Order: sequence, then structure tokens, then C-alpha cells
Amino acid sequence: MARVDFYLLKQTGLPSRQSFACRLAEKAYRLENTVHIHVGDRAGAQRLDELLWTFRDGSFVPHHTISESGSQQDSPVTIGCSEVDVPKRDLLINLSDEVPAFAKAFPRVAELVTSDEDCKQLSRKRFAAYRDQGHTLETHNV
Repeated sequence: MARVDFYLLKQTGLPSRQSFACRLAEKAYRLENTVHIHVGDRAGAQRLDELLWTFRDGSFVPHHTISESGSQQDSPVTIGCSEVDVPKRDLLINLSDEVPAFAKAFPRVAELVTSDEDCKQLSRKRFAAYRDQGHTLETHNV
């Protein structure tokens, strides 16, 4: 079972979740971990692809977006919105509203929760789903 970390952010909105995902992916990459960022749709994947180049001056996070054809490249960070052909990684950062079916294949999962009520309600459902599946849960106020 995975260790699932819920990061409770003080900010609101999807851009806050995306920005924190970039910082978390950069930290994991610098610690020589591989990362997969799961998003809800193709537009979210494209936005994250852009953000990983621009979220901080001087940042460098080698990454690629998994195409719908499932073509794989050897990057330490991948971004995708499909539940098919997800590469094995050390960390899953989940930015979708649901628990991905493949989450149990990852040793660590990061769930990013902003302070807006909709995001908190959806994260409570994911928290209960992870708990019911027997994962180890941790909560961090950021």
C-alpha cells in the first residue's frame, strides 16, 4: 500500500495546486526521485507542461507529457491525464478529482488540497477512498 500525503494549502484555486505540484516535483527530482503528475484533462496537462518551465526563475525540471498514443520518453517527471500506460514512478502527484485506479502501484502519493470548499469536499472523498483501501495517510499544513 502507498503512503498518501495530503498537503493542505492556505491558498485557493487550481493555479495554487498546480504551482505547488511544480515545487513538489522539483524537490522530488532534486532528490533523484521519479514523478508522475496526474491531471484531469489534456488542457491541464498542457498547462502543467508550461508551468514546469516557468514556475520559478532558474528552475529546471526535465519532464514530458505522455501523449495519447502512450509514447514513452525517459524523463524523470511525466504528466498525463489518462489511466492507460502510466509509467512506474516513485511519486504520484494527483491533481484530478478522483483517486486514479493506478494509485496503488505507487509507493507515495501526494494529494494537494486548496482552501476552497469544493476542493476540500472532493479531497475528503479521496481521503476516505484511500483510507478504505488501507493506505497510510498523512496530513501536512502548508
